[in-house]
Amino acid sequence: MEGFEVVTSEEDKLGQVVGIEGDYLIVEHGTLRKTRHAIPKIFAHIDEGEEIVCVTVSKEIIESSPKIENGSIDRQAVAEHYGLASAADAPGTEGYGETVPDDPGRSAEEQEARAGVRTATEERIEIRERMEQSGEAELPSSPGLLGDRTKS
Repeated sequence: MEGFEVVTSEEDKLGQVVGIEGDYLIVEHGTLRKTRHAIPKIFAHIDEGEEIVCVTVSKEIIESSPKIENGSIDRQAVAEHYGLASAADAPGTEGYGETVPDDPGRSAEEQEARAGVRTATEERIEIRERMEQSGEAELPSSPGLLGDRTKS
């Protein structure tokens, strides 16, 4: 695959593949000042017959990606640049999948219960019980919502 022409999503010629390192293609481009960038293979479609690698990202995205310095790839920086999940840190957990108290995966009801605040469900139950004790079996209707604006 070395020497294959790299073409971007806008059909711009970018440069040539000069190497492969793990899950990354090393692409060199530029005329006077040659630079090398790593492109995740997941964004590349290889055409062996035409000796072309088509990438699904734009030239601007590749050119703004972290450059390869001293022959080594900063995998974390490249993954973050291309928005790959491997770049993100895992969420904090407490043991076997239990989330930490401020985890956004918790429902509002779980967070209210944990904070000692009455949940909306508890408030609705309390209102329903008070209504049953006072003899009101049904909730009063809202004439505005039903289209009937006068009380019968």
